[in-house]
Amino acid sequence: MELLWLGLLVVVLGALVYSRLVAAVTVFEYERGLRFHRGRFDRVLGPGLYRYMPRYTRIQRVDVRPTQVAVPGQEVLSADGVAVKASVAATYRIVAPERAVLETGDFQAAIYAELQLALRGAISALAVEELLARRSDISSSLKAATVEPLRLLGIELQEAALRDITFPGELKKIFTQVVKARQEGLAALERARGETAALRNLANAAQMVQRSPALMQLRLLQVLGQQGGNTVVLGLPNTTAIPLRDAGREPLPPPEGGDSASET
Repeated sequence: MELLWLGLLVVVLGALVYSRLVAAVTVFEYERGLRFHRGRFDRVLGPGLYRYMPRYTRIQRVDVRPTQVAVPGQEVLSADGVAVKASVAATYRIVAPERAVLETGDFQAAIYAELQLALRGAISALAVEELLARRSDISSSLKAATVEPLRLLGIELQEAALRDITFPGELKKIFTQVVKARQEGLAALERARGETAALRNLANAAQMVQRSPALMQLRLLQVLGQQGGNTVVLGLPNTTAIPLRDAGREPLPPPEGGDSASET
């Protein structure tokens, strides 16, 4: 009996010693583990359950899923000296966790700093009007300027875009007035084109009527035919009425004076 209790005591003490000397960590599918043995980087661990001795070994987990980061509004001077406020949204993914951890003290702060520097460089190279016209180009330049520095840190920049850009209040009013004036000019130009086309059509119609006067009456009949309840009275020229009046009469006899004069 005493041996049984002694065996149980040894098992309990062994379990306590094992629990203090050995630890376990689970690396999930979306993570990678960095194993350090006696302070030196050993290898990258994939998903799974790992047991190690905390006295000599440490396992650091790193999330490798795509992550979004936002750089809040930064006040930057444009090329023409106007202070604008801009922000950036980006998506990154860690492809080499050992470099992301070993090459920099805080890789998230490094991403933030690289995006901030790229944003300042892109905006300071353009004037205010160019900033409005080339917003998509700014996003492309942001990504191009940040991809390589982050790649050296084991980070893949998947997307970087200019999220918001804010101009001073007075400048907004000026831009609004410019856009309004431009739209009003386009509207006036379209009205002038329409009036010119209408006048050209009228001039062509007048020339056709001048060459063929009967077209006016035909056009009038066409319009009246499209509308019901109209009475049309047509007048004929006098040159056509005279032959019609004289066509049914017999020729007049010669005057009497003329016959007696011929008999003598």
